Amino acid sequence: MELFGDNKGKALKMKIRIERLDETNPTNPRSPNSNTLKTSKCPSNETKLVQNRNPMAVIRERRLPKGNLTLDLSRQDSTAGTDCCQRFSFPQLAALPTAAVPSGGEHRLSDFEKIKVLGHGNGGTVYQVRHRRTGCVYALKTLTADDALRRRQITREVEILRSTDSPTVIHCQGVMHTASGDAALLLEFMDAGSLESLLARRGIPFPESAIAGIARQVLHGLSYLHSQKIVHRDIKPGNLLVNTAGEIKIADFGVSKIMRRSLDPCVSYVGTSAYMSPERFDPDSYGGHYDAYAADVWSLGLTVLELHLGHFPLLPPGQRPDWATLMCAICFGEPPELPETASSDFRDFIGRCLQKESSKRWSVAQLLAHPFIAGWDHGESDLVFREIISPAEAPVES
Repeated sequence: MELFGDNKGKALKMKIRIERLDETNPTNPRSPNSNTLKTSKCPSNETKLVQNRNPMAVIRERRLPKGNLTLDLSRQDSTAGTDCCQRFSFPQLAALPTAAVPSGGEHRLSDFEKIKVLGHGNGGTVYQVRHRRTGCVYALKTLTADDALRRRQITREVEILRSTDSPTVIHCQGVMHTASGDAALLLEFMDAGSLESLLARRGIPFPESAIAGIARQVLHGLSYLHSQKIVHRDIKPGNLLVNTAGEIKIADFGVSKIMRRSLDPCVSYVGTSAYMSPERFDPDSYGGHYDAYAADVWSLGLTVLELHLGHFPLLPPGQRPDWATLMCAICFGEPPELPETASSDFRDFIGRCLQKESSKRWSVAQLLAHPFIAGWDHGESDLVFREIISPAEAPVES
């Protein structure tokens, strides 16, 4: 596999064999990744790399001035599922103890009947459930505490959901715990799925008027979260949920972080690699940390661009690359070409979001005032979006 080098057009040459140690499938560009890896010796350097190195450090240290950059990734078993969630044994709703202790004594798992599985997220399964007594429909997200790291992630997600109160953030109705540390989050049910599923059902890109309304809602959500010193770190179409009223809400805080201090650094290599910003792949180039708020803006930019193009924007349609291809496309690749029909305001908006240097990216507040967002009539853009949702709405099982 040949990949071309930096933005100045200089080619690089190197061979690195990277073997993933985590349970993530590297062929899935939307799968979460960890920074735990091991590498073989590089032909030009006999020093063995230690584990837990930032992957970009491997490339940076072995970069040569000329040639081609070649990354030879070891493949996982071809029989493995393409969805990372298939590599774990997620608990079924009925298998969770019905004697789980509910927060505040308000709910028990036995109070709900399972309707169907909605999807899989960071370490858990999401179900559509119905309250037996009231008939109200909710989303129930089960989280398994496999180890200390997962227990910390569950604790953090619960803390964030309990502390947030915004119409642009998914609302948590209650939390139930088991003695082993597993948790079940009772969430509001978004009846139109996610932007990812909506785009897939629609089959064609969204018009700019609808995209402007979508971006405005997500920006308001990020503005609220950032004001609470919360960085999401996994903004993508699949984590932006939609209802038939046209509301968009940010969900899945499994890898989010509460910035306790204003200058608190972010160093964790978490989230979905396809939507990570360049500095998140290579934080060592930025003093060992990155501006997590600016990283959320990058992810938003890619998400908005995906809605405009109808496919993941940094790769050809249908291509499902390995991790290294994604990394090089994000860190070294040129911005994707937009269709001739794209407006100048949209082009400029995307350019403000997808600056490779985080310090040059616009803030959420600046983007809310951008002509692409502020120039559209809010009522018109929201109406167009609702019209898109209606025919593509997935049927709800009863």
